[in-house]
Amino acid sequence: MEPLFDFLGSYWWLIFPLGGMAGGWARSWSKASEERHRRKVELYKLKNQLAVHEQANQAEVVSLMATHDAVNHKWLDYELDVGKLIDYPLMTDVREPLTVAFLRAKKEADGLRPATPQDITTPARLAEYRAAVHSFELAFDVAEREARRIKDSNFTGPERQRLATARKLLRIAEDSAATPAERQTAYKRARKELDGLIVLPEPTVAALEGRIAGMLGERQDPDTDARIA
Repeated sequence: MEPLFDFLGSYWWLIFPLGGMAGGWARSWSKASEERHRRKVELYKLKNQLAVHEQANQAEVVSLMATHDAVNHKWLDYELDVGKLIDYPLMTDVREPLTVAFLRAKKEADGLRPATPQDITTPARLAEYRAAVHSFELAFDVAEREARRIKDSNFTGPERQRLATARKLLRIAEDSAATPAERQTAYKRARKELDGLIVLPEPTVAALEGRIAGMLGERQDPDTDARIA
């Protein structure tokens, strides 16, 4: 130990520069540690922001899908109710530009609809679906407003009379108090009155015939379907 004490006694002045160097190293290490901590905090914040953004995007997709379903449900109310189509024939008249625009918007929105909200993973895909749903909602609203405004005014007097007759006959066809023969006859006559006036979508016809067949308590055979059609 004595040589060490002799060395320290002879070179005691080295304590100051060595101490300064040690202090510099300590400060550098502390600064580096602070920088590493700052980067970790920033990375954590960034990851958290990304997670929140993804959750917000998925929430918007869920909302858009709900809006999409709501408009489809409104359309289904027309498609499955012959009475509403008779009252507002514009909704199925493909000669009308507003109806064509609505049906095109529906097709586009249906084509872009994701199977699950998680299937939309990019801002561009979300923007595309958002625009399609909003266009579909707007186009349906415009077509429905116009259909309710004009009702059957595009038809002549005799044609409106045929529509009114078809309406009455369909009520008989769906009346459980009527006999099977009365319901069958009423349905056939109603279809004849509507022929050339309103084109009934296939789902509309299927739903109507399903209700009538259910009231009759039996399924119609192919020959009966052919005669009715």
